[in-house]
Amino acid sequence: MDSPQIRLSNSPSPSLELSQEGMQANLRKRWKYLLPAVFVTYSLAYLDRANFGFGAAAGLATTLHITESDASLLAGLFFLGYFAFQVPGAVLARKYSVRRVVFGTLLLWGLFAALTGVIRTFWLLAVDRLLLGVAESLVFPVMLHLLTNWFTRAERSRANTLLMLGNPLTLLLMSPVTGFLIQKLGWQTTFIVEGIPSMLWAFVWIAFIRDRPTQATWITPAAAEALETRLTKEQIGIVPVGVPYKAFVRGDVVILAIQYFFWSLGIYGFVLWLPTIVRKGAVVSMASTGLLTAIPYLAAISLMLTVSHFSDKLQKRRPFVWPLLLMSGVALTGSFLLADVSFALTFMCLVICGAGVYGPYGPFFAMVPERLPRNATAEVLAFINSAGALGGFFGSYLVGLLEAITGNARAGYLLMSFSLIVSAILILFLKEPARSNGTAALPKS
Repeated sequence: MDSPQIRLSNSPSPSLELSQEGMQANLRKRWKYLLPAVFVTYSLAYLDRANFGFGAAAGLATTLHITESDASLLAGLFFLGYFAFQVPGAVLARKYSVRRVVFGTLLLWGLFAALTGVIRTFWLLAVDRLLLGVAESLVFPVMLHLLTNWFTRAERSRANTLLMLGNPLTLLLMSPVTGFLIQKLGWQTTFIVEGIPSMLWAFVWIAFIRDRPTQATWITPAAAEALETRLTKEQIGIVPVGVPYKAFVRGDVVILAIQYFFWSLGIYGFVLWLPTIVRKGAVVSMASTGLLTAIPYLAAISLMLTVSHFSDKLQKRRPFVWPLLLMSGVALTGSFLLADVSFALTFMCLVICGAGVYGPYGPFFAMVPERLPRNATAEVLAFINSAGALGGFFGSYLVGLLEAITGNARAGYLLMSFSLIVSAILILFLKEPARSNGTAALPKS
């Protein structure tokens, strides 16, 4: 993807035009160098949290001699750790360095993910899953903040989407691999094998990534300065926030946080329990379960790319969020109604749901830096994402608990359907961002 033109001058001089062409070539490197590194990092994080669903489907509870409710608690504890340390981690990363914070968390979450396959005692495994959530809690919001230092408003939905493609694309590519590994090696060895790459990748990250364009060696100083000037000018007109924590009680931030709670409640229950639902419905092997489970994520990837493109092109956000979430909620309701009729129709509804819950991510997170100044962006992104983590806890735990109580997944379908529909409705209450008169001093980043 080419970035929009960022020009230093409107002069028609051939020499200046050549300079502009060179600058644009340098700016395109962000899409080739920075975003792939960010994508890989988030992909590894998502792999180490989502493979737990395969472990549950492969008989984790039976192997550890625990109840299904205990297994659901293990899935949910990750999100409690993920919830608790979002905002403190964002403060640390903004004040010091996103690059260094992510390096440390890569090492830690790879270790904790691998230990999931080693530990045999329930309470130790519970502590491990909680610490895995803590280690991964910093990654998503601080990398979204990192992208605000590198991409303009007209590029941000696409940049966010390419980061978040690490979510469905990892599940698309690794679902068959994880299913195959579990079938051949067992779920415990698979957890160990899939935890190692994160620790190795940490050293690639620290060697390559920089917090700001002017710190990078692979982009010319002129291009870096032009980009940072453009980003600074985009802050003009955004209402300043004196202390970042004051932004948490703003009406739009509260709505976004509550909305993301319900969205995440639906999506994380969907992600963690889809392999179990597919295996029980289709009565197939773990390898085949992995292949079937990958299909909704392929649909999600296609829709995410399409939505982010048009959101940036039209500079619209809300119209690309609520309709897709409403569609996903309705589709999940359809899967509930068709569960006893046809697995094929039920699975088709799950594919539509998977596309709908992932499609709006890019424009949704592009809303925050368009509403808030730089000095509050990292903390607000973390605050909203922590609300999503809390929703993820309730989604993963309650869906599994309802299935254990009722003996089927239908009650969980209804819970997730309701949550996604509520998340769509809440976006409609979000007002357009307020603008200052442009005379206020720019906040310090």
